[in-house]
Amino acid sequence: MKNRSEIAPEFTWDLSHIFATQEAWEAAYADCEAGMAKIPGLRGRIGKSPEELKAVYDEMYAYEQKLMRVGEYAFLSKALDGGDVNAQKMCDRVITLETRVMAGMAFLEPELMAIPEETLSAWLKLPELAGYRHILEDATRLRAHVLDEKSEAMMARFGRITGTASDVYDMLTNVEMQWPVIKGEDGADVTVTPGMFHPLRESKDKRVRDDAFKAMFGEYGKFNNTLATIYGGSVKKDNLLADLRGYSSARAASLSSNNVPESVYDALITAVRGAVPSMEKYLALRAKALKTENLDVYDLYVPIVEGVDWPMSYEEAKDLVIKAVAPLGEEYQNVLREAYANRWIDVYETPGKESGAFSAGIYGVHPYVKLNFAGTLDDAFTLAHELGHSMHSYRSSAAQDFANHDYSLLVAEVASTVNEVLLTKYLLSVETDPKRRAYVLNHFLEGFRTTVFRQTLFAEFEYKAHQAEQAGTPLTAAFLNDLYAGLVKDYYPTAAMREELKYEWSFIPHFYNNFYVYVYATGFCSAVAIASGIVESGDASAYLKFLSTGGSDYPINELKIAGIDLTSPAVVANAMKVFDESIDELAELIG
Repeated sequence: MKNRSEIAPEFTWDLSHIFATQEAWEAAYADCEAGMAKIPGLRGRIGKSPEELKAVYDEMYAYEQKLMRVGEYAFLSKALDGGDVNAQKMCDRVITLETRVMAGMAFLEPELMAIPEETLSAWLKLPELAGYRHILEDATRLRAHVLDEKSEAMMARFGRITGTASDVYDMLTNVEMQWPVIKGEDGADVTVTPGMFHPLRESKDKRVRDDAFKAMFGEYGKFNNTLATIYGGSVKKDNLLADLRGYSSARAASLSSNNVPESVYDALITAVRGAVPSMEKYLALRAKALKTENLDVYDLYVPIVEGVDWPMSYEEAKDLVIKAVAPLGEEYQNVLREAYANRWIDVYETPGKESGAFSAGIYGVHPYVKLNFAGTLDDAFTLAHELGHSMHSYRSSAAQDFANHDYSLLVAEVASTVNEVLLTKYLLSVETDPKRRAYVLNHFLEGFRTTVFRQTLFAEFEYKAHQAEQAGTPLTAAFLNDLYAGLVKDYYPTAAMREELKYEWSFIPHFYNNFYVYVYATGFCSAVAIASGIVESGDASAYLKFLSTGGSDYPINELKIAGIDLTSPAVVANAMKVFDESIDELAELIG
């Protein structure tokens, strides 16, 4: 792993697009801090007239846009090096300021709720409030969960500490853990960092896969009790905040924020559990291809097509993604070219850099993408995935005002996965070699396994953990380990269970954003239908319109623009049918 100073600038993102210098950031932060003095002047105005309501919301969102830019600069700086003391201080200052702002604004929702429903309904018909219509209707939808002003101020002040569990987890796993060393395929030492773990568990050498698996999860196992305490604290926080707002559960509170029925969550789990026989068929094919009678959990990631070596340089990955998204049009491709050329992307793993990948959209600037590119075909799919997020942010920001630009969790993984499915379809369309085609098809099936089955497993784990804590069950390391191990056996019944796998729950940072992981599964199922429709029809217009909706409507309604109705079980059921058919196709290809 190279130090950051050894990475060429073109492979790093350029945060000067947000603020030219650290001094400019400091000035913007000071301006936001000074802007707090105007907050008291907003009190008591919104109920006077629709004109006053609009004026207050205009001022509030203008301030929020400034604060968001300040916060994103700090967050992106820390993501590059969690051990950077200056970046840590910046993030802490932003969180403190945001908490103070939220506490100062605590009067807003109670005042909005004090406006009689009939009066507010009449106001919302006026053209001058058109830009805030959905926001205000959504706020009034949650009337029953808005507290009095004093209580809202208190809840806002909690904002400074509600992220503590996540911060501790990040510090422990990204900065303080000492990653173990194993022997690679060539006998040389390899440090099993989170970034290297993925290519290592795809190694063709069973010994390397086994060693990497034991090393990574064994390291997490050393901190099992600490990590259980951290996650248990996060779950307690989720349940407490939901209870204080009068929700029946933390899940109800989380899904209600996006107006998603809990039935969508339950139906996903039911549908995926119903497809476990297809998973058993896939595992049997995998075992046969790997010539083993006992398929181990560390055998689930290795490509099952022999004789295919598919390294992928970053330059090759960039070009591949551009070609794959051609069905979305030249304008879409040109924005990706701009992202490549203008340093929107931070490419390689460096010490202290946050694991995994993400895209962060910044209104009025452009999105940023963080990768930990390791030179595999998987990394090309990750690039496509994150650029899908980026294009969703880019198009929504271009089409919507700031108040309506940010899309919700339910649709967050759709655009990213459409890009992945398009990449799969492109590779299958140009590859003539049966083994390479089988390799791509295997990758597609792994998308189903890791994104639909695995993320649904995670969603069920998260739900059961929150239910247990709500019922008074201590979330000890033993309880969490047993819960996770039991679910793995349910979802992968014919794979041999390894002792270390029970620690995998503590490897998943998404659990600290409660009830989020299910959207990966619903997003994948939605994306399979959308991408297939675009390729078959040659028409991406409805999908591109969907990408421009931001947060201007409820996510269930936005997806319907792209032809997806998640309130119907058909979306997941049809995706499971594609999964089963693709297993048969792969079986035929590899004989």
